[in-house]
Amino acid sequence: MSLELVPLCNLGITLDDPIVVGEGPSGLRLIYEVLDITITGDRFRGSMLGRATADWLTIVGNVGTLNIRATTKTDDGAIVFCQYQGRTDVSGGPGGALYVAPTFETSDPRYAWINLVQAVGKGFIVGNKLQYEWYEVR
Repeated sequence: MSLELVPLCNLGITLDDPIVVGEGPSGLRLIYEVLDITITGDRFRGSMLGRATADWLTIVGNVGTLNIRATTKTDDGAIVFCQYQGRTDVSGGPGGALYVAPTFETSDPRYAWINLVQAVGKGFIVGNKLQYEWYEVR
């Protein structure tokens, strides 16, 4: 049995400066509010909807754990909720690869197929800009 990775989309994300909650029972917590998302791809294109998108990042040792929720609107008007978790190695400071596993929810019949998608992605951050490539796992 083998896995197939089918290109789903690329994301360009602009982040605000982090809110530093500090050390707590889950580790060092940083909250990065998202200012903008642009999604490009053959099957899934759109942008961020609303302002309730953020990355709730925790760091324990050299492991950064990502927890993101985003509401998006496709170029043709469908509302798609996306959430993903992931990991990054922070031993060298910021700028390492981010690995994530997105899932999606929508009630729009044109995008019913995306409710079944388990995606994987890899991203890099430079300054306040984050770039991802996401793939559908089949």
